[in-house]
Amino acid sequence: MINQTKLYNILRGSSVIALKTLDTALQESKEQRVDLAQVILQKKLATEIALYETIATGMKIPFIDLTTVHVRQDILLVIPEPIAQLHQVVPFDKTDKAIKVAALDPDDIETFEFLEKKMNLPVEIYLTTPSGIHTVLKQYHKGLRAEFKDINTVTQEGVEDLKHLAEDVPVVRIVDTLLEHAIFESASDIHIEPTETDTVVRYRIDGILRDVMTLPKKIQSGVIARIKILSNLKIDEHRLPQDGRFKIESDAQRVAFRVSILPVFDGEKAVLRVLNESAQVLSLESLGLQPSALDILQRNIVKPHGIIYVTGPTGSGKTTTLYTVLSKLNTASVNISTIEDPIEYRMPRVNQTQVNPKIGLSFAIGLRTLLRQDPNIIMVGEIRDAETAEIATHAAMTGHLVLTTLHTNDAVTALPRLTEMGVPSFLVASTTNVVIAQRLVRKVCSQCIESYTLSKAALHNIAKQVDVQNMLDVLEHQGAIESAKQSPETLLFYRGKGCRQCNDTGYKGRVGIYEMLEVTPDISELILKKASSAELKSAAFKQGMLTMLHDGFIKAKAGVTSIEEVLRVTED
Repeated sequence: MINQTKLYNILRGSSVIALKTLDTALQESKEQRVDLAQVILQKKLATEIALYETIATGMKIPFIDLTTVHVRQDILLVIPEPIAQLHQVVPFDKTDKAIKVAALDPDDIETFEFLEKKMNLPVEIYLTTPSGIHTVLKQYHKGLRAEFKDINTVTQEGVEDLKHLAEDVPVVRIVDTLLEHAIFESASDIHIEPTETDTVVRYRIDGILRDVMTLPKKIQSGVIARIKILSNLKIDEHRLPQDGRFKIESDAQRVAFRVSILPVFDGEKAVLRVLNESAQVLSLESLGLQPSALDILQRNIVKPHGIIYVTGPTGSGKTTTLYTVLSKLNTASVNISTIEDPIEYRMPRVNQTQVNPKIGLSFAIGLRTLLRQDPNIIMVGEIRDAETAEIATHAAMTGHLVLTTLHTNDAVTALPRLTEMGVPSFLVASTTNVVIAQRLVRKVCSQCIESYTLSKAALHNIAKQVDVQNMLDVLEHQGAIESAKQSPETLLFYRGKGCRQCNDTGYKGRVGIYEMLEVTPDISELILKKASSAELKSAAFKQGMLTMLHDGFIKAKAGVTSIEEVLRVTED
């Protein structure tokens, strides 16, 4: 948990363990890739209390032994159990002026700052032992089990029964904990899935679903009813899908939850999209674009008319890119209007309209209306049909800058896709400014990053998906390596070993990989001739376009992401 160099230096200057024995333990911890303190305790080189008291003295923080302490329930519940479990941090005492928290890593500043914001109280940090943390974590389970016993299964599921169940303290606590933990872990979605015997809760973190909790089957009705009440949905409707939304606001943050309830065989499944409205809008520079791609984008967003397409599958960060561009263009001198499905983030001074098919407000109808609102810039959430595509291209022809998304696998295939949808090739050629294709890759965790070289077996597997020599040429041209002639087996790449900060995944956070196709006169000419995707791709390469795979390998070489992650998201 504690920084290994700091831990070694503290123990080296103490009398709790002989220096020679400590050096042997350090070597063993490196070979086994485990914590030095763990090796010392496994080998019984020092007692747990003696070891952690020495560490506390060396770090100049107080020590507490929690193995015999019983924490009051009201204090325990100040930190939700999933956060306590994941970050090995527990509360044990509280006053009007501060809350006392015991941890195994006193340097976990991010967690302590979160707790201070959440409780609006200063946090006093104590060091404790793994056994002490384990003792307090068991008290969480006892409290939850006792409360589960008091919840009776609802058989009739009438409105009043469900309302009563949704207001039960354990149910409210569980839902609050799930929401709070999801925000803390930067989850993008919460899945609450009923099975025959229990209820599984999963979070999508950095694009990957992960189990976080299993709840008793009998509280399924209460949890779903609680979410329906928060979302202002019908709590007695169990046969039809329902969609809703609610918001959590505090001084520190503002988070919206978009709710979808779907009847499944074993009950009702809920999926909540987490939208952090207080998150700072990214700058163009922080999107992760290569310098040449950034130049192309900056050059094209200042044009007074034309279309910028962002392509990629669902969940590839297209909306984030569009909002980032909009925030750059959002000044008092322009009128910006959007038609979206759904509106994910609110932007000041931007006129945002929500698609509503139930009352006949489609993208096409909304877009037609927007054109009568004297806009300079229009954002269309998605080009889904020929009618929307045609109106958008005509809008670009008549002096508007249009931003929109399209579902294609790469930048080049967006152009033939538009002609297939019935947009005349002369309109595609004359209105398209730039096409951006993107994916999101997980970033290597900065806390446990390590370098390595590729084995022959790994290179053989990479060669199945990648032209290795071409990739080396691109890396050399972009300044990522010195020479394309060097053996790929000598190149250093990076990965995460896995630690508590990244939940042992080796990854924390995500960044985009992009390809940027600028429609130059040469590309326009090919579109007019109805050239194939292969011909367009060849011309794009000649004008210096990097593919998403190229961009991904440049980022992998720089230690931003891993080769495995790039290959995972770019695999066709």
